[in-house]
Amino acid sequence: MKIVRITVLRKQLYRDFAEEYLTDGSDVECDFYEVGQTFLYTGGAEMPLGFCPWAWIDVYRSVSALSSGASYTPWQKRGGMSVVCCTDGIRPVTFLLEAVDD
Repeated sequence: MKIVRITVLRKQLYRDFAEEYLTDGSDVECDFYEVGQTFLYTGGAEMPLGFCPWAWIDVYRSVSALSSGASYTPWQKRGGMSVVCCTDGIRPVTFLLEAVDD
């Protein structure tokens, strides 16, 4: 199994959707992450410490696949990596997943 580095690439906030649909209003950005923050997945189904449980459900399949040696080429430019996001339609966070050798 490979270790997978998870890097936060981007956080977005759709203010118009937030204003229309959220009880907290339009300034409610995801507060779990900072851009550039990294996490390591070392195996099993254990979520990295500090990771959002909802986002983990969304990205775990891709993390597990990369850990097992899967490749997303030709859709991604490099083997052993993938760009994925959580499914929060108002405050999505985009992650870079990279399989790294031990």
